[in-house]
Amino acid sequence: VNELSNVPVPVMLMPDDFKAYSKIKNLPSRFKFKEYCPMVFRNLRERFCIDDQDYQNSLTRSAPLNSDSQGRIGNRFLSSYDHRFVIKTVSSEDIAEMHNILKKYHQFIVEWHGNTLLPQFLGMYRLTVDGVETYMVVTRNVFSHRLTVHRKYDLKGSTVSREASDKEKAKELPTFKDNDFLNEGHKLQIGDDNKKYFLEKLKRDVEFLATLKIMDYSLLVGIHDVDRAEQEEMEVEAAADEEEYDDGMGGGGALPGSFGTPPDSPGNPLNFGGFFGPGEFDPSVDVYAIKSNDAAVKKEVYFMAIIDILTHYDAKKKAAHAAKTVKHGAGAEISTVNPEQYSKRFFEFMSNILS
Repeated sequence: VNELSNVPVPVMLMPDDFKAYSKIKNLPSRFKFKEYCPMVFRNLRERFCIDDQDYQNSLTRSAPLNSDSQGRIGNRFLSSYDHRFVIKTVSSEDIAEMHNILKKYHQFIVEWHGNTLLPQFLGMYRLTVDGVETYMVVTRNVFSHRLTVHRKYDLKGSTVSREASDKEKAKELPTFKDNDFLNEGHKLQIGDDNKKYFLEKLKRDVEFLATLKIMDYSLLVGIHDVDRAEQEEMEVEAAADEEEYDDGMGGGGALPGSFGTPPDSPGNPLNFGGFFGPGEFDPSVDVYAIKSNDAAVKKEVYFMAIIDILTHYDAKKKAAHAAKTVKHGAGAEISTVNPEQYSKRFFEFMSNILS
């Protein structure tokens, strides 16, 4: 980012920018660091209204935190210390697939002014330590840095073996799946206008993914329960007051969700967290957040976005599809279908869970 700040912003990106990379020099010999397509990702960050200095501060001021909140098994997830960005380890195949789709993805983001439910890709890197390579992609966090997610779902619009395992359910914040959602029998109550706006975006996004022959993506849904959050906050404050009283020192600990080291760059929107009431958020920071409508049974905030878009419908999927068809029969709702079918089924399922 520092080196890039000395490079003038070009009028337009060139084909070579989509193949380019830069390496960081003067690192200790055990380390190598490579950034892929730096000019392209700088341009994407700008289109997603992310300031490069804030991006750098979030990722480097304090060590990233381990997180398992979003995405596939087998990938390691970290979140920046301020919870604004997610760093995901990926395979070299994923990096190759990113290179394949990057030009069209960039074009799509430009065309729709960054208004999308697709992952907001902000950087792509390779870190080599003692000869061991790790590939990473940085995206904007789907969930809020401030509002706790109390329940989450990974939805694909398929019902064959789509429920959370007992092992998953034992976690503090399990990732539930399609059948779990359907069995609970509730809908995400966002109101007619929000539903219309959300589905327009979703339709555009999944049609775009189908043209790229991409499938197997999910809609990640996080639910923030406003009343429960207020209750939790009151309990934390009561415990802090008690502690203060016991200490006689008056040094209550930081609240969960607040950070030990305040991000102090003046442009950082996280500085202004104090002005929001329960269930309130800054839509320029929490870009995926939608409030439940006024008539909803419970006051909730929903975070919804498409994740895991790097699976191409290749030989691997075709083989899996053939095997599943043999096992479950041709009409069964299985999650490996072709990209066109996948996008239609996905869109239909999501239309039905919103009200």
